[in-house]
Amino acid sequence: MTRKRIVAGNWKMFTNHKTARELASAISEGSRDAAAAGVEVVICPPFPWLGLVAECLYQSHVKLGAQNVYPADEGAFTGEVSPTMLRDIGCRYVIIGHSERRHGLDERDDFINRKVHASLNAGLTVIFCVGETLEERELDLTESILNQQILRGLRGVQPHQLKDVVVAYEPVWAIGTGQTASPEQAQSAHAFIRQRIRRHLGSEADVDPLILYGGSVKPDNASALMSQPDVDGALVGGASLKAETFLPIIHAAITAAR
Repeated sequence: MTRKRIVAGNWKMFTNHKTARELASAISEGSRDAAAAGVEVVICPPFPWLGLVAECLYQSHVKLGAQNVYPADEGAFTGEVSPTMLRDIGCRYVIIGHSERRHGLDERDDFINRKVHASLNAGLTVIFCVGETLEERELDLTESILNQQILRGLRGVQPHQLKDVVVAYEPVWAIGTGQTASPEQAQSAHAFIRQRIRRHLGSEADVDPLILYGGSVKPDNASALMSQPDVDGALVGGASLKAETFLPIIHAAITAAR
């Protein structure tokens, strides 16, 4: 069976009330042909704009996602947001394990694993990020690092839950740097991730994870990346902040899906 494709936009800590509304509306309007082609579009705005963007996307094909979550449904956790709150406001996706949180905020695999389970239990689809640093790649540790992140971050996840887990391979050295993994590098990492998850979570017959590429994805490299057999879409950062750069990436996914 053909795997669907996903293009997700991570707005990070950008946009304001006005630009968030305009951007969400432009993406929804400009990607109407995505769903018919088997491409799911997701946008992940900052927390303050989730309700606003949810209203913009009402009855739209575009899905709402969050950039982070805390692994508890409620409690005395000042400043945190629970998975049930995200569901209640209209989120269907949540990004977990992004390198900017792993390396910038020192989030560890066990904490990431708790987030994965809490989000799955709340009915969210997890965009689970993995990736190596430049030093790790130069030391030929890419597969070792990916294996560790998968085993620890997805510990306890059952094969039947994998339909609600989307993996995003984001080489840390390519995020926000302008550098991009070559299509061949992306394909090699994606093939390893697919094989490793199948071995870890189930047989090849019943486990076929969706794997996105992230790391300086732009209109001029999206087609080459998404033409690779194990690349199922993209998690897009900077290029998702403008409709004129995000929509061509969505259309590249549509073309690759045909």
